[in-house]
Amino acid sequence: MKKGLFITFEGADGSGKTTQLNKIKTFLDEKGYETVVTREPGALDFGKKIREILLHYDKNLSDKAEMFLFLADRAQHIEGLIKPSLEQGKIVLCDRHTDSTIAYQGYGRGQDINLLTLLNDIAVNNLKPDLTLLYDVSVETAQKRVGDEKDRMEASGIEFHKKVRNGYIQLQKDNSERIKLIDANNDIETVYENTKNIIMDLINKRLGV
Repeated sequence: MKKGLFITFEGADGSGKTTQLNKIKTFLDEKGYETVVTREPGALDFGKKIREILLHYDKNLSDKAEMFLFLADRAQHIEGLIKPSLEQGKIVLCDRHTDSTIAYQGYGRGQDINLLTLLNDIAVNNLKPDLTLLYDVSVETAQKRVGDEKDRMEASGIEFHKKVRNGYIQLQKDNSERIKLIDANNDIETVYENTKNIIMDLINKRLGV
């Protein structure tokens, strides 16, 4: 592949997106593709420190401070890992990216979505994913899968997570060419087959198959 592919995995905690990402990595590695698995926040050393604050800070963190921490992590992530990997022709599989910020900080926290979109564009230097997989699951199911031990974001309450889910669905409607909706209420193997088919369709189109 002359140029890499940038694929992001989105959805609520408990949607199964990380499980699917890891299964797809194994599948693509076995087919001979070079893959890079990464995540937001916390892919690089700089980001790991930010992730610790975002998920486990036990004092008040303003919504705007939260927003800028995610964006700072993303800017470093793009320049330090994602862009170089794509230039090397690798397939980058990223657990959360710009859509998470719109869904969580925009629809969930009530931050200005147009401003967030602009700030996202600045942070990524206009580098967009080739494909985003959105794993949709009911809020109740997602919360049950997460369990009782929740981090700061997971513990934000049912109403917050309902807003996030609605935000994701709106994002998919507005970006249907890039964002593909997958019913994550199904069993793992059914979700995996759907995921694999969508990704291979993209790869085949890119390679002209």
